[in-house]
Amino acid sequence: MNGENFILEMNNISKEFPGVKALDNVTLQVRPGTVHALMGENGAGKSTLMKCLFGIYKHDSGEIIIDGNKVEIKDSKTAINLGISMIHQELHPIPYRSVMENIWLGRFPMKNYVLFKLIDNKKMHEDTINLFRNLNINIEPNTIVGTMSVSKIQLMEIAKAVSYNSKVIIMDEPTSSLTEDEVDHLFTIIRDLKNRGVSIIYITHKIDEVLKIADEVTIMRDGKKMGTWVASELTRDLIISKMVGRELTNMFPPKSNVPGEVVLRVENLTSPFPKSFKNVSFELRKGEILGIGGLVGAQRTELVEAIFGLRSIESGKIFIKDKEVNIKSPTYAKNHRIALLTEERRATGIFPMLSVLENTVIANIKAYRKPSLLLDNKKIRKDVERSIEMLKIKTPSYKTLIKNLSGGNQQKVLIARWLLTTPDILILDEPTRGIDVGAKYEIYTIIAELAKQGKSIIMISSEMPELIGMSDRIMVMCEGRMSGIIEGNKVTEEEIMRLATKFIA
Repeated sequence: MNGENFILEMNNISKEFPGVKALDNVTLQVRPGTVHALMGENGAGKSTLMKCLFGIYKHDSGEIIIDGNKVEIKDSKTAINLGISMIHQELHPIPYRSVMENIWLGRFPMKNYVLFKLIDNKKMHEDTINLFRNLNINIEPNTIVGTMSVSKIQLMEIAKAVSYNSKVIIMDEPTSSLTEDEVDHLFTIIRDLKNRGVSIIYITHKIDEVLKIADEVTIMRDGKKMGTWVASELTRDLIISKMVGRELTNMFPPKSNVPGEVVLRVENLTSPFPKSFKNVSFELRKGEILGIGGLVGAQRTELVEAIFGLRSIESGKIFIKDKEVNIKSPTYAKNHRIALLTEERRATGIFPMLSVLENTVIANIKAYRKPSLLLDNKKIRKDVERSIEMLKIKTPSYKTLIKNLSGGNQQKVLIARWLLTTPDILILDEPTRGIDVGAKYEIYTIIAELAKQGKSIIMISSEMPELIGMSDRIMVMCEGRMSGIIEGNKVTEEEIMRLATKFIA
């Protein structure tokens, strides 16, 4: 292929971190006005490659060519000036500032005022309105970002990336928090950008999206490039095979758990906030996986956070083994042997600057105190090493900073954290979000094994195949209410969607 056909070339890019070769002579070539999907399991090197392109990391060797010119990208500002923008997988907006301030941060329009320059809020508002109008996004520019849903913040970040008028836009898992309608809206935006000659590098684990929107697909594995294909020549099974190096004939492990007696009963639980959950009742059995489905805004997360003591309850009752309990805080929940794996791994899960060891034991640190009040470091290391082995956590060492692990391995560390608290009830909120197909199967296997051991599991998921494949029963919520419970062997995607839209006019 002639280099003139490419707007971007990354040739023989290598990058090493302590104990890990993240990129091994990777080449990526992107044509103008195309969607180039970048796929691979977590830890394959996709995000690392893009961070090298965006100036977050400095690659150890190789070259980057934009529009036929070799460039040195020292930082993100340099990347933006060269026509590259990026929507990051983990959203980090400034929550207490407005939408328009978040979008134009670092490049506010200014106006002269006597001897000073002031921010021109009127122009910033107008520019934001025009940007949103072009993208058909319905968000008020003055809205405080911290009050918005994750999906709205995602759309704001997409608009921000477009606002740089870039030649290349990197989208790292852009649909992870979007509804089906919002995904269709994003695809409309992408097609419009293609028509303007903009190239999109699209990182995702969602194979159906790739087959729908991509022109070309590059697949990576273990820091190496496996190849680039025309998207129309690929199938779902072929993509999976190239990603994981093997065929996955079964997407979910076999079920061998046998649900027993009721261990948790919730009666008419109601939030004090009018647009939250109301009169929700359900039961959870020993050794059962109870799935909770519903659309974005169904209040699934809010419900389980209330059960865990993170949110207040206006009325209703919670019973554990037929005994009514008053869970005022997560400490009370832990004392009742309840654990919660939160939805947002980066925001409310990991401590990125701490090690794997510290992240694993932090919820159970009191259990390691000696009578002298010093910590039993020998026991801590033993438990962490056992957790790493049991959950097959891929890490150079327990001393490795958790931020340097792949998303799937970070999630395993969080599961290990809560298992050390010896819970009877484990609540998993979107346990495989942003995790590749191979790592998903490993997480599924862990969940199935825990249920077989008698742990009772509540699993929230926005992926219907995951709910159907893993759950014994599925409770569906809509607009804060429980709209139905379906037995696992009777469930269909159509029935879940029917219940998920039951109260929507």
